Amino acid sequence: MKTYFHLDMDAFFVSVEELFDPSLKGKPVVVGGRANERGVVSAASYAARKFGVHSAMPLRTAYKLCPQAIFVDGHRERYIECSRQVFAVLQKFSPRVEMASIDEAYLDMTGTERLHGPPLAAAHALHNAVRTATNLNCSIGVASSRLVAKISSDQAKPHGVLWIIPGQEARFLAPLDVRKIPGVGKVTEKNLNAQGIRKVGDLTVLDEKLLLEQFGNWALALAGKARGEDAGAWFDSEIGENGDPKSISHEHTFSVDTAEIAALDATLVRLSEMVARRLRDHHLYARTVQIKLRYSDFSTFTRARTLDHATQIDAELAAAVRDLFHKNWTGKPIRLLGVYGQSLEGSEGQTNLLDEGAIGKWRKTLRAVDQMREKFGDGTVSLAAGMKANLRARVHDNPENLPGKDPRAKDPPEN
Repeated sequence: MKTYFHLDMDAFFVSVEELFDPSLKGKPVVVGGRANERGVVSAASYAARKFGVHSAMPLRTAYKLCPQAIFVDGHRERYIECSRQVFAVLQKFSPRVEMASIDEAYLDMTGTERLHGPPLAAAHALHNAVRTATNLNCSIGVASSRLVAKISSDQAKPHGVLWIIPGQEARFLAPLDVRKIPGVGKVTEKNLNAQGIRKVGDLTVLDEKLLLEQFGNWALALAGKARGEDAGAWFDSEIGENGDPKSISHEHTFSVDTAEIAALDATLVRLSEMVARRLRDHHLYARTVQIKLRYSDFSTFTRARTLDHATQIDAELAAAVRDLFHKNWTGKPIRLLGVYGQSLEGSEGQTNLLDEGAIGKWRKTLRAVDQMREKFGDGTVSLAAGMKANLRARVHDNPENLPGKDPRAKDPPEN
C-alpha cells in the first residue's frame, strides 16, 4: 500500500510578504499589483477572502469587493527562495519529492515508517519542520493516492493535517462538490451539473458506458478519480520522474491594449528569447512555433508553423514568430501575446550547409549571453528588436525551473 503526502503552503505569497512586513498580518491583503492596474490577483489573505476576493480575479474587481484591502506588488525572487527552503525540508523526509508548483509538493512516503513513524505522526513532524525552517504555515494531506492526498490537504486548510485511512477514499470524496476533483473546471462542472452530477459520489453510481457516451474517453479517468484513484494525466508518471517538457511557452498581457507595431514586435522578440533560453536549458530544439493572440474583446486565436529544421536560436525563433504574427494579425488592438515552442526534439537535425557557419557562431554567442543573463538577469542582454519590450513576469506564474526540476543541474547530452 502506497503512502503519499501532498503539502500545500497556506496563502503562500501573502505569508511571504508578511515575513518582510509584519504590519500586514491579520489584514486584508491582495498580492499581484495595484488596485487600478490591469492584472489579476495572485493571492489574497484569509481576511480578504471573507469579502469574496480570490486568486485569478481581476485586481479591479478585488478592489470593488474589498476597497479597504492593502494591494501590494509581488516579489518572485522571495517566493522562489522560500520554495527552495521548503524543498530542502521535504528532502529530509523522503527521497522522492516533486514540486507540483512553487507552493505545493508531493512526497512518496512509502516505506519511511522506520525513520519517521506512522503516516499521521510523520505528517505532523513535517508540518512542524516546515514551520520551524521557514516561519510559514502549510497544510498536509495524507492518503494512498496522490489525488486524494491533494484533495485532503485542501480540506485541511488552513494550517492543518488530514489523513484519509486506506479504504475510506470513496467515502471521504462522496459528499464533496465535483469541482473538488483536480481537472474539473467551470465548463466541465456545468456540463456535469446539467446531467444531475453535483457531488463526487454521484459519479460513482453512474454506469461507465453512460459516462463515456456523455463525456468521451476522459470520463473513464474522471470515474477513477471519483473512486480515489490516480487516474490519467499528471498521475501517469511516478513522483520524482521529471521528464522533458512537451512544449515551452511564455505569454504577456499588456497593461493597455495596443496596436503599436513597434511594441508588438519587441514583445514577440522578447518572448521568443525567453522560449529559446529555456529550450537551451533543457537541451531541446523546437520544430514548430506557435503564437497566441488575444484581442480586446477576449477573442483568442492560435497559429502555428513547422520550421525547416528544429532550433533553439533566439533569432531564428523570433523571425518565424514575427512573420507568423504579421500574416495573421488583423490590426486590432492586442491584449495578450504568447509564443510557444512545440514538437520538441533532442537535436536540430539536418541544416543547410550554407547556414551551418552562421548557426555555429550563434551557438557560441548565446552560450556567453546565457551566462550573462544567469548572472545579471534575463533582461540584461537582448536582440535589438526586443530591447523596448516591457515584460514583467506575473507573480502567480510558476518559475520556469522549480526546485528539483532545474534542467541546468543535469548533465548535457553527449554529442
